[in-house]
Amino acid sequence: MTKAPRAWQRMLSGRRLDLLDPTPVDIEIEDIAHGLAFVARWNGQTAGDFAYSVAEHSLLVETLFTRMVPRPEPRWQLAALLHDAPEYVIGDMISPVKAAVGASYGALDERLTAAIQLRFGLPAMLPVKVKRQIKAADKVSAWMEATQIAGFSEAEATRFFGRPNADLIADLGIVLRPPVETRHAFVARHAALLNQL
Repeated sequence: MTKAPRAWQRMLSGRRLDLLDPTPVDIEIEDIAHGLAFVARWNGQTAGDFAYSVAEHSLLVETLFTRMVPRPEPRWQLAALLHDAPEYVIGDMISPVKAAVGASYGALDERLTAAIQLRFGLPAMLPVKVKRQIKAADKVSAWMEATQIAGFSEAEATRFFGRPNADLIADLGIVLRPPVETRHAFVARHAALLNQL
């Protein structure tokens, strides 16, 4: 008999997360923050002395979401912060790779997303309107990243992501910092949002 391949990962917290059947009790924010702080956006093809991490991207998306949505509810701000949280164990695949992998990647991502959201008091599936709002903030972040650190011209980035409102991003920039700083910032923002729930 062939032994089934291991489908779980041991986390630094000691938790054992089953990727095929994730449960909320095996999810800790410190594990998410640690993992995301070491996962590079754009497959690491960015300018700077530090990789631009998914944790840093998530902080920016939550900031943008908060600016774009009139009177945002803290729970949906938390959802924006956690929008890429599954990538702490499955990595950040660029869109072309996701398309090549197909539906199995999406199913894995959905299972992890549901478990993460339930762990932090959010519904397993977000309302469609909220998902659209988070996606809009994500696209603004992608445009900023593309033009500031990923080598895209503004015209090229606009073709893929749309041009954001200049006033929305006027005082924002892409932040590159050591993973430990980003990890602490992510955990602190998570705690602040939980305290508002």
